[in-house]
Amino acid sequence: MEAQSREIRVIYFAWVRERIGLSDERLSLPDNVRTAGEMIAWLSGRGDNYAYALESPSTIRVAVDQLHIEQDELLGAAREIALFPPMTGG
Repeated sequence: MEAQSREIRVIYFAWVRERIGLSDERLSLPDNVRTAGEMIAWLSGRGDNYAYALESPSTIRVAVDQLHIEQDELLGAAREIALFPPMTGG
């Protein structure tokens, strides 16, 4: 049986955007990608630019439908996922 997928919008910020070369894109996530961390790992395998942008997954912050989550949390029925580096300064 073939794995199902769901389409989401992924938005990239700051140096994540610069390294990937896109500000956002629509992607179909495989059903086995259930958490934010699994999504980051899956994205890392999409090409050298993704691997470079996500080479230190623990530094990547995630927001699902504009709410910050931890990487071990489920994505659920997310429609939009944002990836960004740690925020600094004030």
